[in-house]
Amino acid sequence: MNIENPTRAEIGAILKKAKRVAVVGLSDNPDRTSYMVSQAMQKAGYDIIPVNPNISEALGVKAVASMKEIEGHIDIVNIFRRSEFLPELANEFTEIDADVFWTQLDVMDAEVFQFLKEKGFTVVMDRCIKVEHAMTK
Repeated sequence: MNIENPTRAEIGAILKKAKRVAVVGLSDNPDRTSYMVSQAMQKAGYDIIPVNPNISEALGVKAVASMKEIEGHIDIVNIFRRSEFLPELANEFTEIDADVFWTQLDVMDAEVFQFLKEKGFTVVMDRCIKVEHAMTK
C-alpha cells in the first residue's frame, strides 16, 4: 500500500485556498521545528491554531488540548507528532470540520492514509508545509 500525495500543483492549490491551520504538537519553544515552521506560516498570513495539551499558548495564540476544542472550520490539520500517533489523530480528525490531514517530514502511515482517503479526505504525508508553501510562490 503506497502513499500517493497530491501533485505539487494540487498542493499549491490547497495552500492558496487555506486560511486556518491547526498545528498538532506545536511547541512553544522557538528552537523547535514545529515553532519555526508555524511561525513562518503565520507570517505568510495563515491563522495558526496550536493544538498541544502541554502548553498554554504559542505564537501569541491560546493553545487547545485537542482538535475537538477548535471552533469553526479548519482548512489544514498539520501534524508534528510521531507516526505511531497517526491512527488516534486520524480518528479525531474525522470527528471535526476539517479538509486536509497533513503530516510533516518523516511522519507517515499507509493504513492511516488509506483510511482517510476512503472517507474522502485530502491527505498529504511526509511533506513540510513551509517548504511546499515556498514552492507555490
